[in-house]
Amino acid sequence: MADWADNIDTGNYGKSTRTIMGLQVDPLVFFPTAVISLAVIVYSLIAPEQSAKLFNDVRVNATTSFDWFFMSAGNLLLLFCVVIALSPLGRIRLGGKGATPDYSRMSWFSMLFGAGMGIGLIFYGVSEPVSHFTTSMAGGPAAPLGGAIGNHAGARDLAMAATIFDWALHPWAMFAVTGLALALFAYDFGMPLSMRSAFYPLFGKAVWGRLGDGIEVLAVFATIFGLATSLGLGAQQAMAGISFLYHITSTPFSILCLIMVMAAVTFLSVRGGIDRGIRILSELNMLMAFALMLFVLAMGPAVELLGDLVRNVWTYLANLPALANPVGREDSGFYRDWSVYYWAWWISWAPFVGMFMARISLGRTVREFIAGAMIAPSLLGIIWLTIFGDASISAIVSGKVEGFSQVSLETQLFVLLETLPIAPITSFVAICLILVFFVTGWDSGTLVIDTMTSGGQTETPLAQKTFWLFAVGGIGVVLLLSGGLNSLQAGSIATGLPLGLVLVLMCAGTLRGLLAIHRRQRQD
Repeated sequence: MADWADNIDTGNYGKSTRTIMGLQVDPLVFFPTAVISLAVIVYSLIAPEQSAKLFNDVRVNATTSFDWFFMSAGNLLLLFCVVIALSPLGRIRLGGKGATPDYSRMSWFSMLFGAGMGIGLIFYGVSEPVSHFTTSMAGGPAAPLGGAIGNHAGARDLAMAATIFDWALHPWAMFAVTGLALALFAYDFGMPLSMRSAFYPLFGKAVWGRLGDGIEVLAVFATIFGLATSLGLGAQQAMAGISFLYHITSTPFSILCLIMVMAAVTFLSVRGGIDRGIRILSELNMLMAFALMLFVLAMGPAVELLGDLVRNVWTYLANLPALANPVGREDSGFYRDWSVYYWAWWISWAPFVGMFMARISLGRTVREFIAGAMIAPSLLGIIWLTIFGDASISAIVSGKVEGFSQVSLETQLFVLLETLPIAPITSFVAICLILVFFVTGWDSGTLVIDTMTSGGQTETPLAQKTFWLFAVGGIGVVLLLSGGLNSLQAGSIATGLPLGLVLVLMCAGTLRGLLAIHRRQRQD
């Protein structure tokens, strides 16, 4: 088993990079990805109705036929992270025993969370608990685990357990598996910071050829669609907040103008790089998110919300086996429309978030990496969801807000803030929070796509990063305006399906890598 680690041969990978019109690219990854991306944009523009129907059919078929696979893959990845962290392999330090981290824990965690799912939590932090609470009260296949008909307390428990399930341990495990693999093989084995490197223990030098090219193209395409989905969510919610607060009509043109402004800000962040761009914005975002969360806690039913936090963790853990069950589900509406869709979305995000995690995690132990990449963000997510979700449910039950569930998803956060003091100020802060998460996600995603399409290089011309910045934004804009969220979601699911198998195989490669290092350290 250790033979592969004794004589690593990276072949011609990285040497095939070409300079074309000022861009340093790996032609066999860059051009297929660029052509497919361009084809999607053109098709969506010339046939918006047909493309929207196609994307919707893809979404429905994938979540219906492969629901068991998405859920099983998520369970396996979570189990893998837990076992590795608790085993002696968790003591291995990424980069070797003498490696030291480049960032403080606060900066590191802020960047992990901001690049991971910050913008999604802002969008769904109110709307998902409200939706699950409403369906649980009514019962039926759309309700989590069948719901609790007419039972406010039971419906609330199911709503929060289901929401936390969709946002806590499972998705972060998907990101952690990818990030751990990329960091391990880059820092400890001297391989390129590339998805294909994790498969060297399984397939040897074949990963530097067509097999590896296929993995990279799939990862880049998944990243583009996963990121475009989040940008679409962020643009819709920011525009909804602006419309709610300043009475500016939300139109395709106004959304386009907003995205163009944010593209300019993102360009400045990309130009600043990780240290002067993403790190500063991520820390700012954490401070704003923390301040908004404390305000809602203080102005809402604070004592009740703090009690709900403990209750929600217990309810989540108690219902975890049933919620993670991949077969024989009677709550098919909730299972496929929420959990399975999320799992596909998270998987499509895994190359992007994982590679970004790897780039900023040199010097962390495997156990610290998994805790920082999986446990800590899950806990923060549970706190956020409890405060915003339970406050919204409380407002519904108490009658403070009528017709909450009939308000559009992107507006519900602002409806909640309207029930609290200084709503114009907090709504403005929420809009700023969305936009900064928008920029950090777009920025970090651009850097990752650029790395994957340039043969693993991390220092490339600004023009090259700018190309991918506008390519991702272009797909997001075109699909958002032509088919709405269904088109964006379908793209994520379509790429998430084959990528799920890639992540499962990645676990095997990572395990072999960790075992090789463990044996080497014992011999030393």
